[in-house]
Amino acid sequence: MARYTGPKARISRRFNEPIMGESKAFQKKNYAPGQHGKTKKRKQSEYAIQLAEKQKAKYIYGVLERQFAHTFDRATRKKGVTGEVLLQLLEARLDNMVYRLGIAPTRRAARQLVVHRHILVNGDVVNIPSYSMKPGETVGVREKSKSLESISTSLSIGGAKKYHWLEWDGTEMVGKVINLPPRTEIPENINEQLIVELYSK
Repeated sequence: MARYTGPKARISRRFNEPIMGESKAFQKKNYAPGQHGKTKKRKQSEYAIQLAEKQKAKYIYGVLERQFAHTFDRATRKKGVTGEVLLQLLEARLDNMVYRLGIAPTRRAARQLVVHRHILVNGDVVNIPSYSMKPGETVGVREKSKSLESISTSLSIGGAKKYHWLEWDGTEMVGKVINLPPRTEIPENINEQLIVELYSK
């Protein structure tokens, strides 16, 4: 399965946000990468700003270009505001749900748990990170995986309690999708309208 494997800190520095997770490199060098990173940036074109927003969304959710374009195409076919629907579809990804429930500390770690068959959807093993969750469906941890230190450590933070659109049963290690989140409950710093404008060109 294709995924971004390049330097994470460099991406965070490009957008001046820890979008790939906190790192010592980003904390020490919170300016753009490259020899001119500290100098004042020249004014960006409208297209460059829109493209950067799309790239940021791709890196945040760990989606490559073709998959992101396919997700946007799905969003345009659904009822509702296209930008909000796009983010809802990205949030509905199984790897993102595992991350939101607190089973994994990052989306990358969540993707690994899914691929390595530690995660159940409605009681069955699903190893496809892009699987699209629907309201009413459940996400759980396989019985033999519940003792994994990485999972128990992540769950101790209690990630699912932050989101009203998810339920979490800590005893059974099973979460339920109540509904897809409205834009106000998606915490990512993304201007989805810029992405819509980019694809509308």
